[in-house]
Amino acid sequence: MNKGELIEKIAGDAGISKKQAGAALDSFTEAVAKTLKKGDKVTLVGFGTFSVSKRAARTGRNPQTGATIKIKAKKVAKFKAGKELSSKI
Repeated sequence: MNKGELIEKIAGDAGISKKQAGAALDSFTEAVAKTLKKGDKVTLVGFGTFSVSKRAARTGRNPQTGATIKIKAKKVAKFKAGKELSSKI
């Protein structure tokens, strides 16, 4: 399912226009991104938790040349499914 299909589904289930559903989805994703950028986590009971994880610097290998390269440390978004969501899958 892509973003357009998700917007269609939300609009149909909630009985709102696609434009309103798109605005709601954009607002949700923006709120999650801002919260993660601050270093906090977002917990949706029954669905899951979005959090930030630190990935340490490491050495890698260029697959074309085989040369060793340094990969910088960075923060990555992480999602852990909640118990209710996991049981539905």
